Order: sequence, then C-alpha cells, then structure tokens
Amino acid sequence: MATREPIVNTLLALLLMALPLVALAIGEPFYVTLATRIAILALAAVGLNIALGLGGLVSFGHAAFFGLGGYVAAILATHAFNGEPLFFGIPGTTSMPVIWFVAIAICALIALPIGAISLRTAGVYFIMITLAFAQMIYYFAISWPAYGGEDGLSLYVRNSFPLVNTAKPLPFFLVCYGLLTLALALFWLIRGSRFGAALQAARQNAARLSAVGVAPFNINLAAFVMSAMITGLAGALFADLNRFASPSMLSWHMSGELIVLIILGGKGRLFGPVAGAMLYVFFEYALGGITERWQFFLGLILLGVVLFARGGLLGLLAGKVQHG
Repeated sequence: MATREPIVNTLLALLLMALPLVALAIGEPFYVTLATRIAILALAAVGLNIALGLGGLVSFGHAAFFGLGGYVAAILATHAFNGEPLFFGIPGTTSMPVIWFVAIAICALIALPIGAISLRTAGVYFIMITLAFAQMIYYFAISWPAYGGEDGLSLYVRNSFPLVNTAKPLPFFLVCYGLLTLALALFWLIRGSRFGAALQAARQNAARLSAVGVAPFNINLAAFVMSAMITGLAGALFADLNRFASPSMLSWHMSGELIVLIILGGKGRLFGPVAGAMLYVFFEYALGGITERWQFFLGLILLGVVLFARGGLLGLLAGKVQHG
C-alpha cells in the first residue's frame, strides 16, 4: 500500500460525510441527494471492484445485478402498497432490510449460473458474454408490462428502515453511507485474506495457482457472485433514492459507468470507487449544467487518466501501490 493512502482514504471518507452536513447548514438540501447518489454509485463500484480490481474480471454485465436490485425494491414495495401478494401468497414489503436481503439473494442466485458460464471464457469473450446476459435481462424487463415495461416502475413512498425516517434526505444518506462503509470494510478484509491473495494470483497467473492445488475457476466464481450481491444491494438503494426502478438501470450504459468509476478512482484501490464516484457525479453535475454533451468531456478526462494516470485519482493523490 502507498504510504499516503490511509490519509487520502480518511480525507475522502470525511469529505463525503461533510458534504450533506454542509449542504443542510447552508440550506441546500439538493446536495444531500447528490452525496447520496455518490455513496450508492460508490457502493455498486465497490462490488465490481472485487471482480475487476482484484480478480481482473472485466464484467460488462454488472448493470444486470444493479437493475435487479432496483426492481426487487420496486416490485416488493408496489405489492405492499397495493396489498397484493406476489406469488404463493407471499406478501410485498416496504422494509429496507428485508428488501436488501431478497435483492442480495436473487442477485447471488442469478450471478451463479451467469458466472459459471462466463468464466469458461476469458478476455474479450468474457466481456461479451457478460454483456449478452445483461442485455437478455434488460430486454426481459422492458417486455414485462406487469411491472411497467419500458416505462419502469415507480415507488409511491420511500421504503422504511427501523428507527430511521428515511423520507428525510439526511437519514437516508446515513443509511447509504453506513452500507458503503460496511462494503469497504468487506473489500479490505477480502483483499488482505488468503482468498484475496488467491484471487489476485488467479488474475496474474492462473496456471501457477492451479499447480499449487487451488482451482482458479472456483475462486473467480466466488468473487463474481460476491461482487454481484454488493452491486444488487446498491441497485435497491438507487431505486429508493429515485423512487423509481428504470430499465436504464439494466442497460449496458450502466455497466460502462461502473467501470468508468473504478478507472477514474483507481482499479483495485480500497477507496477507488469512492473517489471515482465523487469525480463522476461532480462532472455530471458541473458539466451537465453547461452542456448536454458533458459525456464528451468526461471521455477526454478518462482518456487522460488511462494515458497519464494509470492509477486513477488515488494513484495521483496517494502514489503507486507498493508491493511488499
């Protein structure tokens, strides 16, 4: 680890926490929503960072899990609001912890076969097959009129969390920030564990890992499923933030956004997703107010990062990772 990295990580964590507090102090609640968006996108990118940053698995299909999490939140809340059971008499719910559990479980169940098939390929073939699976789920969603089809599905009220008024912007931000912190702690534990070492070894030299009796396929599959679960959780929060589950959450553009966040922040770095989400949302807000073509300028910035700052923002601020 770069010697400055813990200091930079702490400053980023404090900056994200301070943004909504300052926003409320100056009477600008919109910035609380902006900070919540950063926390949720960072959470989704932490999930992808396990597969991409540690395992080198360039998945262009993680929007599938992000969108699934969103639709789980919207569908369960809709059934609870209408008083209609889902199937087999199972009721809907507006309880966030229950929704999160269901979203995580469904993402794990769907990621398992997708990962098992995709990981039999490598390189560009892996990218394309994960994209193909995500597009299949996307087209299924827009052709399902019972849950909005192309129009998406609205949440009438924000879902509930015990002892917290989630309808207010700051308490909901704190819930999202807390989950982001837990995900970052999980990433840190995984990276420093024997599993994390095996995952990074599988990225660098799968044949050598096999030679010492560890199956790279199993390691990569476990990482892919864990990655999908965290991204699905972020999707459920995103639907609650917008009070809307949109088919765009499932599109390949969303997968590209998550990859961009990681590249901007620093691939495989603990706070890379947080730094990337901050940069992305800042450019989206600042440049989006100037021109509708703000993605063009973001593309130029991304090109500069790839060419001149391979470690992303964390690489610039904290220096290169030192391998001991």
